Amino acid sequence: MSVFSDNIRFLRGKKMITQQDLADTLIITRSRYVSYEDGRSEPPIEVLVKISKFFNVSIDLLVSVDIRKYPLEEILKLPDNRIVLPVVVDKLGNNSIEIVPQKASMGYLSGYSDPEYIESLQRISLPFLVNGKYRAFPAKGDSMPPFKDGSYIIGKYVEDIEHLKPNKSYVFVTLNDGISYKRFKAKKKKSITVAADNSFYKPYDIPLGEIVEIWQYASGIFPEDFEPDNFESYPVKDMFLELRKEIRELERKISR
Repeated sequence: MSVFSDNIRFLRGKKMITQQDLADTLIITRSRYVSYEDGRSEPPIEVLVKISKFFNVSIDLLVSVDIRKYPLEEILKLPDNRIVLPVVVDKLGNNSIEIVPQKASMGYLSGYSDPEYIESLQRISLPFLVNGKYRAFPAKGDSMPPFKDGSYIIGKYVEDIEHLKPNKSYVFVTLNDGISYKRFKAKKKKSITVAADNSFYKPYDIPLGEIVEIWQYASGIFPEDFEPDNFESYPVKDMFLELRKEIRELERKISR
């Protein structure tokens, strides 16, 4: 038996239809369909496409993932035939967040679509992060203070690039650069423009075809020895400017 044969047998059982009913839908003989479930033969591509559409499960999942292990109703299926594993909660009902390890962050590019790889990652739960799928990514370099080596950025999965908001921060997983944390600036016809908060780095474009995942900043985890030593960073500077503005407004109201 193959993963594919196990999957179609399982899916047919969930739909509670007979082999003959499914064979009729696929416009093939029952004996031919049975050979697929028994693993004695494999369907040609045109039949495989029909099976995929009938069960509403991508071909990639049908032939490579034992879907019996996952609650299909909760799996987030993506347009390019990938999946993000279901939202997992602990015994207290808190969202379970996978942590991509610092030393193995480059391996994420080859493992992000592999359910077994994702399942192997360590997890944490933060009760204030709910209603979404979250994942923690390692920060690198000094382009986005106060995050630096040793920090982790927790992102909420973004399903559609149209959901990106200007000047909000995101983790972009791309084919060429791997994992990067940047601020979204604008969307163009074939790319998006992103920028670092550290003004030393210039804004740049990411081709849409290189983007494999996007996660919106939700929270951060800092190393124990973290000390905020850069008060010129955009978020901190902006906060003080806003505070100064509010103080001036308050002074004007009092002086009236």
